[in-house]
Amino acid sequence: MTEQVTYLSAEWRDEAERRLKSQLSPEKMNSITSSMSNIYLDCPDGTDKYLFFNFEKGELKELSIGTGEPPKAEFKISGSYETFAKISRAELGSQKALMTRKLKLKGNMVKALKLAAVADRLNKVLSTIPAIY
Repeated sequence: MTEQVTYLSAEWRDEAERRLKSQLSPEKMNSITSSMSNIYLDCPDGTDKYLFFNFEKGELKELSIGTGEPPKAEFKISGSYETFAKISRAELGSQKALMTRKLKLKGNMVKALKLAAVADRLNKVLSTIPAIY
């Protein structure tokens, strides 16, 4: 894929799912079973959006994007669109974003910090998608 897709669009979601499933084995994801709803505030179109990930035994089971109430998740993380865009471009680590309060977390902070390395692996794959932010 060489053409650019709009970040958080249906095309971006499809490409993200394809890349995550092909590039992240359950072993690389530490066989985690967890879910995360990322709440993007102040998106360029004026809305708030969510990006939901659900992993079972290290395998991506669900990836969805939408507006309104996000799916129930073990972790609910909210922040500005720009902060999440930097994380998705691998310009900012998720642990640093949490520790500098650029992101707000609802869920177990200790477990979230342990999973930050796994989240950064996921974001490294997302950063390879040619996207318009």
